[in-house]
Amino acid sequence: MSKNVDTIPIEVIILTAEHDIKGTVHVSKYTDTNRELTDLLNDKERRFLAVTNVEIYSKNSNQPPRRYNFLEIHMDYVLMVHPTSQALFRENPKAQEDIARFRELRAKLSQTKPF
Repeated sequence: MSKNVDTIPIEVIILTAEHDIKGTVHVSKYTDTNRELTDLLNDKERRFLAVTNVEIYSKNSNQPPRRYNFLEIHMDYVLMVHPTSQALFRENPKAQEDIARFRELRAKLSQTKPF
């Protein structure tokens, strides 16, 4: 796969209902730095998010991550995307508690009926 000279790689964490996905997405180098991921995710023409150097962690098991050189993720399954530079370190006990609370809240919210 040839790399486009008009893009820059960003390492990201992608959360779905069943998986945490770590990988690299490529965004336009002509976009304002604060809008790179937002513009990519809000593109109405884009139905899939292309990710390289992928590690998929299942939320329901402690199995080792599955690894792929390339993966496309359907945008309807993406709950959240953020740069890894903003990720909490899982080794931190406080971060582990925060993550557990976040998942519990997300589970409760997903069970509530919309307005």
